[in-house]
Amino acid sequence: MTIRLYDTRAQELRAFVPLDPSNVTMYVCGPTVQSGPHIGHVRAALSFDILRRWLEHRYGRVTFVRNVTDIDDKTLANATDVEPWWALAYRIEQEFSQAYAAIGILAPTYEPRATASVPQMQELIARLIERGHAYAAPDGSGDVYFDVRSWPDYGALTRQSVDAMEATADADPRGKRNPQDFALWKGAKSDEPADAVWASAWGEGRPGWHIECSAMSRRYLGPEFDIHGGGLDLRFPHHENELAQSTAAGDPFARYWVHNGLVTVDGQKMSKSLGNFTLASDVLRAHDPLVVRYALAAAHYRSSLDLSESSWAEAEAALGRIRTFMERAARAAGGDSGPVATDVPAAFAAAMDDDLGVPQALAVLHETVRAGNAALDDGDSDAAMKALRSVSVMTDVLGINPLSAQWGADAGGAAASALDTLVTTMIEQRAQARADKDWPAADRIRDAIAAAGITLEDSPDGTHWSIDG
Repeated sequence: MTIRLYDTRAQELRAFVPLDPSNVTMYVCGPTVQSGPHIGHVRAALSFDILRRWLEHRYGRVTFVRNVTDIDDKTLANATDVEPWWALAYRIEQEFSQAYAAIGILAPTYEPRATASVPQMQELIARLIERGHAYAAPDGSGDVYFDVRSWPDYGALTRQSVDAMEATADADPRGKRNPQDFALWKGAKSDEPADAVWASAWGEGRPGWHIECSAMSRRYLGPEFDIHGGGLDLRFPHHENELAQSTAAGDPFARYWVHNGLVTVDGQKMSKSLGNFTLASDVLRAHDPLVVRYALAAAHYRSSLDLSESSWAEAEAALGRIRTFMERAARAAGGDSGPVATDVPAAFAAAMDDDLGVPQALAVLHETVRAGNAALDDGDSDAAMKALRSVSVMTDVLGINPLSAQWGADAGGAAASALDTLVTTMIEQRAQARADKDWPAADRIRDAIAAAGITLEDSPDGTHWSIDG
């Protein structure tokens, strides 16, 4: 077993060797809860959900930490007199959690809020000052900055030189030694809420964005952990700054850096600042959550994903083929498909081991579905049951098993229930027509069902229907 992951820092595929094979450790940058999640946020979380599931399949245990940034410039800016910043943060956090849960993203082992780790952030800042890599602004503002020129490895993640970087605009530049220095601590300001400050050795204030993740990952995973994940747009400045401040403080920090590709609209990154985003809630109202999961997972996690209406249609058709085979095989098994499979086919494992090759793994899954259907057509029950067991374990690993209780027996809700009632009634009418030898009526009913894109399968235990995939 050799898993290879693309390490953004090394800019190459590397064999994954965890610090502790009995407990893989992962930290993923979670949401900044300023406003509701768009579909790009959900795609990012899903990428690491699938990586986590695969690592759990391979190693058994994964300690997975995903933070919530609940204190930030934008959160404060979006607050109102009616909804204070902390209330806004909590409401938006719930929206993210609901969107994640809707498409089956597993809850993290720990989900710390930034506001609960301020003492750890202050401790890390003090260590950086003591080591000569941070300084309090001489203007008495209470700001504290990381001195990028004090750390020779600054820029190592994105392979940039300090001289080529633009000035950092995360704080007033008056107190900076260098324009690229970034804020570790932000002194209290008169135009910001009085309850958005904490006491510190440098005066009242609040943490900068970057120090939050360094402190929380250390608190929950220790000074060194296996994987740091996040969206490609976080590489600079956020992850670059995390790496610099943690290593400058003496921590080994993350051993592998993994970044997912972005969701694009007409070739542009989907973002709130560009105004070209699609809210996750709108997508989930329009499409079955399992279809959304499949569509977001079908492209390689490092690739850009340009979503369109055809994306949802293709995902729905693919899931329909999987569901139809699994239901058909389950009926043929009569409730006994043999021993439960615990491992996936070798080709599926090879695809997933190779930098989480979900597209190739899905190809193996669909080929197994085709082989299983052929076995059912040929009456080869042993081969059909073997295919069913393989399909079950592959879909479970990917979190897309359409028969899983997680998605409910009636994944389509009331609409699917109504459709089932109508089709079942037509099937009963067709059966009665055939019993009465009224062949024209039976044919008319059959043709009407087929015209709706529904396939009937007659078997000894009755007639079953499925939507054509």
